[in-house]
Amino acid sequence: MKFVVRMTLAGLIAVLPTWGSAWWSFNRLEVYPVSETAWEVIAGVGTSAADYWCGAGDFAQRVMGVPAASRIYIWKAVGPSVNRPGRKAVQFSMSPPPGADTTTGYSLSVKRAGDSLARHSAVQYCFQLDGPDVWNRW
Repeated sequence: MKFVVRMTLAGLIAVLPTWGSAWWSFNRLEVYPVSETAWEVIAGVGTSAADYWCGAGDFAQRVMGVPAASRIYIWKAVGPSVNRPGRKAVQFSMSPPPGADTTTGYSLSVKRAGDSLARHSAVQYCFQLDGPDVWNRW
């Protein structure tokens, strides 16, 4: 019995630094720094492109203090998370990745490195008044 308790405690202690280092965006997605210039928005259940952009814009606004007109770029398109193994994530940065195509597309996506939005446009996706979760935000 002592072995089970010790292993459970060891497992919890190993996970606590990960839980403690997350910053939570307005739409309740976890955001982690990846490097000095990039951060990662972790997917939740049913996360859409708008949700990723909300998390990125909210982090840029409230944590980094980025001006409204500054562009946020997808550094690494949706794929496996660096900080939360087994989860999906998108990495963002204030500068485009080297060699990436930075022409703007016609639809909102997180599938192409180099896509970008102005910080104020990304934050607007936090305030969409549709979906089942709208009444739980206030």
